[in-house]
Amino acid sequence: MTTVTVRVTPRSTRTEVARGSQGEIVVRVRAAPEGGKATAQAAAALAALLGVSARAVTLRVGARSRNKVFAIEGVSDDDLRRALNAL
Repeated sequence: MTTVTVRVTPRSTRTEVARGSQGEIVVRVRAAPEGGKATAQAAAALAALLGVSARAVTLRVGARSRNKVFAIEGVSDDDLRRALNAL
C-alpha cells in the first residue's frame, strides 16, 4: 500500500491531477466541498491516473481539510512516482 499527500481544490472548472507551483500534487475537482463529494472526486481522479479501481483509493487523513492523505492499494511507490512524474 502506498500513500500520497495531495491538496484538493474544489469547485474547479474541470477535474484533474496536476503539479502545483512548488511541486506539490494538486487535485482539482468540480464538486463542492459538501458531504464528502470533493473528496470522492479527488479519490476517483487519483484512481484514474494510476489505473486502479476507485475502491483501491481510501482517505487516511484530512476528511475536512484541503490537504489530504490517500492510501492506494495495488500501486507501488515506483508506479506512483512514474505516474506523478508524467504530470
